[in-house]
Amino acid sequence: MSKINMGRVILGGLITGVVINLGEFALNMGVLGNLWAEAMKALNRPQVGNESAVFFMLLCLGLGILAVWTYAAIRPRFGAGPMTALCAGLLVWALAVLYPSAGMIPMGLFPAKLILYAILWDLVEIPVAVIAGAWFYREQA
Repeated sequence: MSKINMGRVILGGLITGVVINLGEFALNMGVLGNLWAEAMKALNRPQVGNESAVFFMLLCLGLGILAVWTYAAIRPRFGAGPMTALCAGLLVWALAVLYPSAGMIPMGLFPAKLILYAILWDLVEIPVAVIAGAWFYREQA
Protein backbone atom coordinates (compact mmCIF):
# COMPACT_ATOMS: atom_id res chain seq x y z
CA MET A 1 0.00 0.00 0.00
CA SER A 2 1.43 3.37 -1.00
CA LYS A 3 1.56 6.47 1.15
CA ILE A 4 -0.93 9.27 0.80
CA ASN A 5 0.27 11.98 -1.57
CA MET A 6 -0.20 15.01 0.69
CA GLY A 7 0.63 17.49 -2.06
CA ARG A 8 -2.24 16.12 -4.13
CA VAL A 9 -4.48 15.99 -1.04
CA ILE A 10 -3.90 19.70 -0.51
CA LEU A 11 -4.43 20.51 -4.21
CA GLY A 12 -7.62 18.47 -4.45
CA GLY A 13 -8.71 19.66 -1.01
CA LEU A 14 -8.38 23.30 -1.96
CA ILE A 15 -10.43 22.67 -5.10
CA THR A 16 -13.02 20.87 -2.98
CA GLY A 17 -12.98 23.77 -0.52
CA VAL A 18 -13.53 26.31 -3.29
CA VAL A 19 -16.52 24.34 -4.60
CA ILE A 20 -17.93 24.14 -1.05
CA ASN A 21 -17.34 27.88 -0.57
CA LEU A 22 -19.19 28.70 -3.79
CA GLY A 23 -22.08 26.46 -2.77
CA GLU A 24 -22.23 27.91 0.74
CA PHE A 25 -22.19 31.45 -0.62
CA ALA A 26 -25.07 30.65 -2.97
CA LEU A 27 -27.01 28.94 -0.17
CA ASN A 28 -26.46 31.35 2.69
CA MET A 29 -26.39 34.65 0.83
CA GLY A 30 -28.91 33.81 -1.86
CA VAL A 31 -31.31 31.02 -1.02
CA LEU A 32 -31.37 31.35 2.79
CA GLY A 33 -30.21 34.96 3.16
CA ASN A 34 -33.51 36.30 4.47
CA LEU A 35 -34.06 33.33 6.78
CA TRP A 36 -30.59 33.80 8.28
CA ALA A 37 -31.24 37.53 8.77
CA GLU A 38 -34.51 36.78 10.58
CA ALA A 39 -32.92 34.06 12.70
CA MET A 40 -30.03 36.27 13.79
CA LYS A 41 -32.42 39.14 14.56
CA ALA A 42 -34.57 36.78 16.67
CA LEU A 43 -31.44 35.86 18.66
CA ASN A 44 -30.56 39.55 19.02
CA ARG A 45 -27.27 38.90 17.21
CA PRO A 46 -25.68 40.97 14.43
CA GLN A 47 -25.58 39.86 10.82
CA VAL A 48 -22.57 37.80 9.80
CA GLY A 49 -19.85 40.28 8.87
CA ASN A 50 -16.71 40.08 6.77
CA GLU A 51 -14.61 38.67 9.63
CA SER A 52 -17.03 35.80 10.10
CA ALA A 53 -17.26 35.24 6.36
CA VAL A 54 -13.46 34.88 6.12
CA PHE A 55 -13.53 32.43 9.03
CA PHE A 56 -16.20 30.32 7.31
CA MET A 57 -14.29 30.41 4.03
CA LEU A 58 -11.14 29.11 5.74
CA LEU A 59 -13.21 26.47 7.51
CA CYS A 60 -14.57 25.28 4.15
CA LEU A 61 -11.05 25.05 2.72
CA GLY A 62 -10.00 22.96 5.73
CA LEU A 63 -13.06 20.74 5.29
CA GLY A 64 -12.14 20.28 1.64
CA ILE A 65 -8.63 19.12 2.55
CA LEU A 66 -10.00 16.71 5.16
CA ALA A 67 -12.51 15.38 2.63
CA VAL A 68 -9.88 14.64 -0.01
CA TRP A 69 -7.63 13.12 2.65
CA THR A 70 -10.57 10.84 3.52
CA TYR A 71 -10.88 9.92 -0.16
CA ALA A 72 -7.16 9.14 -0.33
CA ALA A 73 -7.38 7.06 2.85
CA ILE A 74 -10.27 4.86 1.65
CA ARG A 75 -9.11 4.68 -1.97
CA PRO A 76 -6.95 1.54 -1.51
CA ARG A 77 -9.94 -0.39 -0.14
CA PHE A 78 -12.71 1.01 -2.39
CA GLY A 79 -10.69 1.77 -5.53
CA ALA A 80 -10.02 5.05 -7.29
CA GLY A 81 -12.86 6.92 -8.88
CA PRO A 82 -16.04 8.90 -8.41
CA MET A 83 -17.90 6.24 -6.42
CA THR A 84 -15.18 6.26 -3.77
CA ALA A 85 -15.19 10.05 -3.79
CA LEU A 86 -18.97 9.92 -3.35
CA CYS A 87 -18.54 7.63 -0.33
CA ALA A 88 -15.92 9.98 1.15
CA GLY A 89 -18.20 12.95 0.51
CA LEU A 90 -21.17 11.27 2.19
CA LEU A 91 -19.05 10.36 5.21
CA VAL A 92 -17.77 13.93 5.53
CA TRP A 93 -21.32 15.27 5.08
CA ALA A 94 -22.64 12.97 7.83
CA LEU A 95 -19.91 13.93 10.29
CA ALA A 96 -19.53 17.63 9.46
CA VAL A 97 -23.12 18.56 8.61
CA LEU A 98 -25.79 16.00 9.46
CA TYR A 99 -24.72 15.12 12.99
CA PRO A 100 -24.05 18.63 14.35
CA SER A 101 -26.90 20.30 12.44
CA ALA A 102 -29.49 17.71 13.43
CA GLY A 103 -28.32 18.13 17.01
CA MET A 104 -29.21 21.82 16.86
CA ILE A 105 -32.83 21.25 15.82
CA PRO A 106 -34.17 20.28 19.27
CA MET A 107 -32.39 23.25 20.88
CA GLY A 108 -34.54 25.62 18.86
CA LEU A 109 -31.80 28.20 18.29
CA PHE A 110 -32.60 28.39 14.59
CA PRO A 111 -35.77 27.53 12.69
CA ALA A 112 -35.86 23.83 11.80
CA LYS A 113 -36.64 24.76 8.19
CA LEU A 114 -33.38 26.70 7.98
CA ILE A 115 -31.35 23.79 9.33
CA LEU A 116 -33.10 21.22 7.14
CA TYR A 117 -32.54 23.25 3.97
CA ALA A 118 -28.85 23.52 4.80
CA ILE A 119 -28.59 19.78 5.54
CA LEU A 120 -30.22 18.86 2.23
CA TRP A 121 -28.21 21.40 0.24
CA ASP A 122 -24.97 20.08 1.71
CA LEU A 123 -26.03 16.50 0.96
CA VAL A 124 -25.52 17.40 -2.70
CA GLU A 125 -22.85 20.09 -2.38
CA ILE A 126 -20.24 18.17 -0.37
CA PRO A 127 -20.19 14.91 -2.36
CA VAL A 128 -20.06 16.87 -5.64
CA ALA A 129 -17.21 18.98 -4.25
CA VAL A 130 -15.29 15.88 -3.12
CA ILE A 131 -15.74 14.26 -6.54
CA ALA A 132 -14.32 17.43 -8.13
CA GLY A 133 -11.36 17.55 -5.75
CA ALA A 134 -10.68 13.80 -5.87
CA TRP A 135 -10.27 14.06 -9.64
CA PHE A 136 -6.94 15.81 -8.95
CA TYR A 137 -5.68 13.20 -6.48
CA ARG A 138 -2.99 10.78 -7.66
CA GLU A 139 -0.89 8.34 -5.68
CA GLN A 140 2.85 8.95 -5.59
CA ALA A 141 4.84 7.06 -8.20
